Amino acid sequence: MANQLENLVQSIKSKVRSLKKSKKPYVKMDKSSSVKVEIRSRQAKKLIDKTLKAADRPGKRPSWGVFNSSAAQPQSWQQGLIGALQD
Repeated sequence: MANQLENLVQSIKSKVRSLKKSKKPYVKMDKSSSVKVEIRSRQAKKLIDKTLKAADRPGKRPSWGVFNSSAAQPQSWQQGLIGALQD
């Protein structure tokens, strides 16, 4: 009786495994140009927000690298933002 139960459990396990393996893998699609533009615009918005926050604190230097300490300091935060976006 126990042997029949073991065989039944083994057959159920093998059927479950075969069902799991039968799934076809999906084909990963490349990002479209519109998605790439959307990603870049989100990154630019984040950079603008960081720059505006840094401009609101004129006594403190930003630690995230828009204004490089080894380079000449920009005359205004707008020039720093433009330079960072061009990089």
